[in-house]
Amino acid sequence: MNRNDFKSMSTDELWALHEEIAMRLAAALRAEKAVVENRLKQLQRRVETQPAARAAKSSRAAKSSDRRPYPAVVPKYRNPDRPSETWAGRGKTPRWLTAQLKSGRRIDDFRIRHAA
Repeated sequence: MNRNDFKSMSTDELWALHEEIAMRLAAALRAEKAVVENRLKQLQRRVETQPAARAAKSSRAAKSSDRRPYPAVVPKYRNPDRPSETWAGRGKTPRWLTAQLKSGRRIDDFRIRHAA
């Protein structure tokens, strides 16, 4: 009898085939898990033998290389009522500027004149 002819197999034969497949899968998974756990142990030993200073240095380097440094953005607009409130022209327009623009003033009225 051909094992791939499932329609002609009885329920008992199908169940026996199912159990055989389940056993082989379990054995294959155990073997694969053992390989992965062995590899993980090797990696842990390698990390433990690494000097702490070298590990700290590499973690700092990884953190500092996450983003490239950007230059500081110079403010372009200033609130005349509160000179400490400035806006660089990036992102959402501040409330003070939105209110002033709605009242009819132009955005150039708030521009900061930089000395050349």
